[in-house]
Amino acid sequence: MAISRRNFLKVSASAGAIAAAPSLLLSACKKEIAAALKRSPVIWIQAQSCSGCSVSLLNGQNPGIAELITQKISLDFHQTVGGGTGEALLQVIEKAVEKKRNDFVLIVEGSIPSKSDLYCTLGEKNGNATAMREWILNLGRNAKALVAVGTCAAFGGIPAASLTGLAGNPTGAQPLSRLFPGKPVVNVPGCPPHPDWMMGTLVHFLLKGLPELDEFNRPKMFYDVVVHEKCSRLPEFDAGRYAEKWGEPGCLYLLGCLGMDSGCDIPTRQWLSANSCTGCGSGCIGCTEPVFPDTGNRGLYPHLRAGRDAIERNVTHTPLRQALLKRLEKGAAHV
Repeated sequence: MAISRRNFLKVSASAGAIAAAPSLLLSACKKEIAAALKRSPVIWIQAQSCSGCSVSLLNGQNPGIAELITQKISLDFHQTVGGGTGEALLQVIEKAVEKKRNDFVLIVEGSIPSKSDLYCTLGEKNGNATAMREWILNLGRNAKALVAVGTCAAFGGIPAASLTGLAGNPTGAQPLSRLFPGKPVVNVPGCPPHPDWMMGTLVHFLLKGLPELDEFNRPKMFYDVVVHEKCSRLPEFDAGRYAEKWGEPGCLYLLGCLGMDSGCDIPTRQWLSANSCTGCGSGCIGCTEPVFPDTGNRGLYPHLRAGRDAIERNVTHTPLRQALLKRLEKGAAHV
């Protein structure tokens, strides 16, 4: 509930009277309650996740998280930052399911297991753990919008990564869209997503409806640009200057930077208005793409293996082709 500091102090100062006459508190809060009811309800569920997306959201600057949840939306449920705990908190989603509420946006963070419901549960029913998949299915059927926040919820992400010696991954991690085939799911990927992407997508939906989406159901306003095209190291690439060790100046492509294959506006938007992934020298790990983190069976940083014939046939950028061939001349069978 949103209540101004002035009204809170005014009401609190009359604590004795409130104890004797609870109606006084209700009267003082009436306007604030009415205002809260006008804000769009949001239910935020966390499945197989590290909570990194929620942590990123808390770092939002424009609007900040306080403004978002007190003026833009009504955050009815969130396992990590919710005001209540235990049964008091679970009652929110229990009642939403029972009453078949259809007035809220359902945001899912984290992937959903398919091999066993016991891999991810929330609360209990009749002494048995309740599967997160069951909560999401029951809530999502009636939600007015479905938003997958983070690459785990959007595409499977790290929980869905292939592991050596195993068929797929231990939990059978799946993205939100697999649970709702044929129903539109807005994907806001990133590991984690920038807070602007999450807040911007939500506010756009509430004010204007669904934003324009790309082929992966990502909002074009954030993902319709290739990292490489806006990279601060692009002049180094154009000049044929490539770093061969981490920490060196130059384009990071030869070290496995995936900026050429990744879509998002981080180079210009930056993290906390301070820096970008490539700007600080780490290289792009391609975390906004469906193939993350396997990246074509490459992993995060190992560079794509290619022989001389493949390089000469496919690499049209002359400085890059020369840099790759130079590596071959140093004795490597592939680069």
